Amino acid sequence: MRVVEALTDPAARAAVGAVVGIGNFDGVHLGHRALLERMRALADAHGRPAVVVTFFPPAKVLFGGASYLSSREEKLALLEAFAPDVVVVVPFDHAFAGTDASEFVAQLAALEPTAFVVGRDFRFGEGRRGSVADLAAVAPIEDVGVVTVDGERVASTWVRELLASGDVERAARLLGAPYPVTGRVAMGDQRGRTIGFPTANLSLDPAKALPLGVFAVTVATDAGTFGGMANVGPRPSFPDDPPSLEVHLFGFDGDLYDRTITVRFHRKLRDQRRFASLDELKAQLAADERAARAALAEP
Repeated sequence: MRVVEALTDPAARAAVGAVVGIGNFDGVHLGHRALLERMRALADAHGRPAVVVTFFPPAKVLFGGASYLSSREEKLALLEAFAPDVVVVVPFDHAFAGTDASEFVAQLAALEPTAFVVGRDFRFGEGRRGSVADLAAVAPIEDVGVVTVDGERVASTWVRELLASGDVERAARLLGAPYPVTGRVAMGDQRGRTIGFPTANLSLDPAKALPLGVFAVTVATDAGTFGGMANVGPRPSFPDDPPSLEVHLFGFDGDLYDRTITVRFHRKLRDQRRFASLDELKAQLAADERAARAALAEP
């Protein structure tokens, strides 16, 4: 999978006749997955390359201050499952947002695409004046239709709302997998070690969408995948500290500092709360561990 930042990059231009899937793909939820699966199937059927064109950050982050579900690196990891030959991750900034729609269409046309696979409401270019109709003048459009869960259309906005409410289980249903957060482990204050619950503290972009509370999680590391429990947000017992994501891994004995790990959220265990004493905190953490292990042991 080649990753470039412009449709004019030689690697993208070499994918002549590609089936091109276009979208923000924030979170790569079930609707996105249907589109990407169709892209891959068409590319295979025609013996053509598959090219994904996506953008980071999403427009709602740039213009509306929204949080994002997938960082650039997280998005690429999720897209890799669909085996694209090339992924074009366009840096979405004010300059690109002001690009005339016809220029974007011309860059796509240079690929001599076999087909576009795109959502029916996809808009692009200055003032969002470009539409699927403009793409249809270049190549046939494949529309995968609307994907719904519980009778409601799957959308990144809905996933954000579920995460904000702590409903990570329902968010996972929309995403097709537990919500992932990837970050580098930073040096913490090591208080957890003193009470028998050492934690890895992730350094994250403030724009990354996070659920708040205490959760049962799995953690992918370069030493394997471990069950665990994560505390996300301001720590009530230590109000002077900044908000954080800290995770305790079950059965792990090692050093994760400066390493990149991925935390996946499976179930909310409880809200955060302040503890009157260190003994009360330790007792609650022991209860959290039992609850997290039980949740992760379920099918």
